[in-house]
Amino acid sequence: MRKRLAGIAVAGLIAGAAVVLAQAPAAAKAPRGDLAAGIERQLAAGIQVVPKQTAAGKLAATGAANPYTSLLRDPSKVDKYSWSEQAKAAAAARANQRTLRSNALAAAANPLVHDEAEPKGTHGSNDTHATAELVKGFGTAKKLNNRARVLGRLAPDPSGTPLVAPAAEDDGSIPLAAEFQLGNIVNGFSTTGTIGDGPHGGGGDATGDFDFFVVHGSAGQQLTVGTSGALDTVIGLYDDAGVLVDADDDSGPGLSSLLELTIPATGNYYVMVAGYGQGTVFPADPFDSGSGLGVGKEGAYELAATLVFPDHDFYAVDLVAGDVLGASVTDAGVALIVRDPAGRVVFGSAQDASALYPPSSPLPGGGNAVVSYVAPRDGRYTLEVGGTSGSYDITLEAYRPGLESQAQGTTQTLFLDFDGARLNTAIFGGPGVRTLTPLQGFLGRWGLTAADEDKVIDQVIATVRENLLADAKARGTDPRVGLTILNSRDNPDAFGQPNVQRVVVGGTIGELGLDTIGISQFIDPGNFDRQDTAVVLLDTLSDPSGAASLNAYITPASNKIKFVGRALGNVISHEAGHLYGNFHTDPLNDTPDLMDAGGAFPGLFGVGPDNIGGTADDADYDFGEDVYTPDEGLAGTEDTLNTTAWALTKGKAK
Repeated sequence: MRKRLAGIAVAGLIAGAAVVLAQAPAAAKAPRGDLAAGIERQLAAGIQVVPKQTAAGKLAATGAANPYTSLLRDPSKVDKYSWSEQAKAAAAARANQRTLRSNALAAAANPLVHDEAEPKGTHGSNDTHATAELVKGFGTAKKLNNRARVLGRLAPDPSGTPLVAPAAEDDGSIPLAAEFQLGNIVNGFSTTGTIGDGPHGGGGDATGDFDFFVVHGSAGQQLTVGTSGALDTVIGLYDDAGVLVDADDDSGPGLSSLLELTIPATGNYYVMVAGYGQGTVFPADPFDSGSGLGVGKEGAYELAATLVFPDHDFYAVDLVAGDVLGASVTDAGVALIVRDPAGRVVFGSAQDASALYPPSSPLPGGGNAVVSYVAPRDGRYTLEVGGTSGSYDITLEAYRPGLESQAQGTTQTLFLDFDGARLNTAIFGGPGVRTLTPLQGFLGRWGLTAADEDKVIDQVIATVRENLLADAKARGTDPRVGLTILNSRDNPDAFGQPNVQRVVVGGTIGELGLDTIGISQFIDPGNFDRQDTAVVLLDTLSDPSGAASLNAYITPASNKIKFVGRALGNVISHEAGHLYGNFHTDPLNDTPDLMDAGGAFPGLFGVGPDNIGGTADDADYDFGEDVYTPDEGLAGTEDTLNTTAWALTKGKAK
């Protein structure tokens, strides 16, 4: 598995899955000494290159914006480690507050308890989607219990992890990889090592020291490799051809690494341990121990590795369309995966991102792994738990969307504020109360005038309405979707009233105090808050040039009013999509989605194949189905259309 923003990507826990991070040997991509190519290779593997802020408060001082809720200009500049640490601390604090609130609700029904039926110490009876154990009595209907506690045990590793002597240097490449007989004679071992003691370390030619060992894998086995100790390590996994299959930076405790992967095909694989650095964590050629690009962190580390056919437990739950499912696992469970009735992965996580939920959200958190999912249709879904051997404890809960608790016919109101605003940026992690410049102050930067403002606003409103409401009505599964859109030109400021959210459209990075294009207060599956805020800044979008500027796509052939209005409407819809429960989708694949993370420019602006905005071939970016962005530690296919549609369901039905 790969460490992404705040945890472990779970693709490796899905049977038969593997994530290939490079399609050719590294040597074909970068000549020795090409540090820029090393940085690109490191970023492609999901390993950050910016320095890690380990002291409290330093991250905020840099003006960094929460990458989960932001549309960033350059996602490669995210300090993933620091955001991971912040997320863990915030999730734990939220879980404690949630426990205190639950204890105060004496009338709350006790959760039902489901004990795993699979006999202790065995596996095979509930190891697939098709053989999942049904959690009977669980659901959101009146006669069911929407809260459950699922107790189970993952079968123990049949082998021990004997301590073996450290490998002798030089073991810095695939041909020189140490042979610990993992997968041949032993299914696990532990050892120690040192980065920097080889001929290419800081005491040698300083090209960079790497430690490799061979793994004899069989398809379906789970490989787990973790480091411990003071050294900031990186782990990579190569196949026989020298292709980097997977990598991890900080999934273990602190700065330690933890890589877990389901072996995709029988054969030899090669684990590499390196010290963290900026562009130096991978050799230019994994077949040449002297092809490093410089010295990174050096020092001693401990390492443990296992290779076994794992136990994965599946539990089935019956959901109805619109149910908001949440789950958290503790103890030996380290990953949770939700599958839809067809067996497709729709949310997988080995991290706790529940700190992104608003305080009013009832969804659980505070575990090793937390998932949330809005069911688009009725059916039997499954929850898979994976991890190390031993007992686990799952908190499993389901709720109806927040608006269904409101009076009959109540709709969410979205207020678009084009007049600038004075707001407390601390709600986004910013420096405090700031005033944002209104939309009118940026029109000239696109070659527009004050006389064009009304037409731009009209286009923005039309785009937001189409993205959030019309498409949900036409293609979504919620038959009662509704949304009232108000704006500062035509309506009094409604923010502060019940069920009114706002998006402030205006301001600069300097005014907000956060380096972003847009940012939302929360990610809220089920829309339980309904009075939160998002901001879309306009300085980057109106810069003279740059991939994230609309001006990069404006030519004399452009209909500037149409293009600027549609692009702003798409960015507004993106930030509103977070308020309605959506995470980021992959900006680099071939599937366009309004929740694409930063880097999807110019597509997110609606620019067509001619690379000019405001022309006949402009694209209609919509909410739909797309995979989560791999940089944020989530796996599966996200249904951003129906997550949005059910967040906007009307109040109680007749």
